[in-house]
Amino acid sequence: MRKKLPPLHALRIFEVAARAGSYSAAARELSLTHGAVSRQIAALEDWLGQLLFIRDGQSMVASPHARALAREISSAFDHIADAAERYGKRQQQKVIRVSAPATVAMRWLIPRLPLFAEIYPGVDVRVSTVLSTQSDFSGSFDVAIRRGNLPGGQFQAIDLFRESNTVIASPSLIRRTGVQTIKQLAAETWLTTETRPGDWETWLESANYPTLRANRALRFDHFFVTLQAAVDGLGFAIGPFPTLEGECSSGRLQIPFPQLRSLGATYSALVPLDADKPIHLRAFVEWLSSLNGVDKGQENQAEVA
Repeated sequence: MRKKLPPLHALRIFEVAARAGSYSAAARELSLTHGAVSRQIAALEDWLGQLLFIRDGQSMVASPHARALAREISSAFDHIADAAERYGKRQQQKVIRVSAPATVAMRWLIPRLPLFAEIYPGVDVRVSTVLSTQSDFSGSFDVAIRRGNLPGGQFQAIDLFRESNTVIASPSLIRRTGVQTIKQLAAETWLTTETRPGDWETWLESANYPTLRANRALRFDHFFVTLQAAVDGLGFAIGPFPTLEGECSSGRLQIPFPQLRSLGATYSALVPLDADKPIHLRAFVEWLSSLNGVDKGQENQAEVA
């Protein structure tokens, strides 16, 4: 005979509170009062005979014991959600909400989504964009794609790819200027971006020309503006790959020095550590991580060509 289960409503609230980091954060996420969260967790502690949260200043935070329990509960809720989806009679619309920086969304993710749709035609992927200057995680999403320093404790992070940066320009500009050596770049216009400072300096350092500087520079606030300026032939820029592989494949941009690249930030997929991870969401995250190998193959083919 099955042993008596803990109160499931209290378990759900506890799992959110452990992930969110405090009673107050859980109350905001669940649209409950602080008192309601406190009472449910107290009921669970009474059932378990074990304190789960300890006071830290003005907040109640999960103990290491509680965090371990929360991870197992989250996994159990995932299995329940999967079973309900597989055995339920009513077909529910499968939606994945993705939050990504504008350039990565437009140039890397969205062009690849038809590949995912071929494998999972019943899943609707909805993409919302953020500017790279936005460091918060506001809005509602199932997966967030971000680069650089990542928050700890609230998300499961899956590495997608690490950028490699090199010089990009329009084919017409390369023909017009006749640039064939790095030294010749000094006589040209360099395009820079406020949100990606130091890209030129880092690339020049890796190319063993650390003191080379431009005759003229144009500075833009966001990279997607810099990218458009490069496509329009306003100057040379430093572009990230594999994000811009499609631009090169289409002929809108060219890479004059394909073998000279500097390493950039790592992009990761962040999945909130909650119980709402159905099969199609996990499949999407696995598909995202598999693109790294595809992108490397395309990049190598582009360099050989």
